[in-house]
Amino acid sequence: MSTQLINRTERLATIEKMLFHAPSGLRVVEIAQACEVDRRTIYRDLALMSEIGVPVYQKDGRFFLNHEYYVATVHLNINELLALYIAGRGLAHFTHEQNPHVISALKKLSKNLPDALAQHVRSMIEIMRSSPVDRAFVLVLETITRAWVEQRKVKLWYRSSNRASVSIREFATYFIEPAANGGMYAVGYDYLSQKVGAVRLQYIKRVQILPSEYEIPMGLEPQRYTAGAWGMMRSSLGERPMKVVLAFAPDIIPAVRERLRQAAHPVAMTSDSRSVVSFQVADWRDVLPWIRSWGAQVEVLEPKALRDLIAAEALRLAAVYDSPGVASSP
Repeated sequence: MSTQLINRTERLATIEKMLFHAPSGLRVVEIAQACEVDRRTIYRDLALMSEIGVPVYQKDGRFFLNHEYYVATVHLNINELLALYIAGRGLAHFTHEQNPHVISALKKLSKNLPDALAQHVRSMIEIMRSSPVDRAFVLVLETITRAWVEQRKVKLWYRSSNRASVSIREFATYFIEPAANGGMYAVGYDYLSQKVGAVRLQYIKRVQILPSEYEIPMGLEPQRYTAGAWGMMRSSLGERPMKVVLAFAPDIIPAVRERLRQAAHPVAMTSDSRSVVSFQVADWRDVLPWIRSWGAQVEVLEPKALRDLIAAEALRLAAVYDSPGVASSP
């Protein structure tokens, strides 16, 4: 192989990488200077990239990579493939909406697995396909993702769970994070409140990408905006964070302490040897399924509305079990 061909191959890979990391696009002169060739050579390279399937396009004198149609080449070993499969299945388990992109990704992964493993993945994909698709949610997720990649602001029509009206906001996405409550959140800067906060994607009624761009702050600490072990957002836009206080039974203290140690939540002891922990979330309704999962091993101390709800559910459950049961057939 000639040196010229090797150099061009390397240059094409370099241009592709440059465009991938340039959401604002690049001028031909910038690419030419970086590759140390003339502009005519770069024009020929860009034309060749389009011919071989790299989604390059030109707008206002700048060249861009269409991330929506761009397919990256990634080399993974078998353990990495399985790790991504498990992660995809985990996401599908605790999110409420089917994400067709997860299914598509798992389908591609299965093509690189041994036959026995690939067959299992394909079986799981068919099960996942049976869930309904919320097209409105998928469109919101795709739009927020594209804006994040291109670092462009969005206009949001947003209504949270405890508000009747829709607020219109300008928002810059810093990162997207799933939560253990099944929600998907975008954390970023809200220009209405002029602070960093979280928006739950399921509460976005409409989203529009704006032409204005933004930069993600250097040294951003995502853990400041999440609640550790629970994977909940600490606060949502336009709402004050809610404090939740729970008391755990002595026999589950080791498990509770391990989770709280990882999340750096303080643990206090009561006179009856229970562990008391407090944390803040955007909405206590988000932690309701997790609290229910502990049954009688946890007591809600705050807030009163959450405590009253759990108490009412316990009374209804007790009434069900106090009534005569229906014997099952042998």
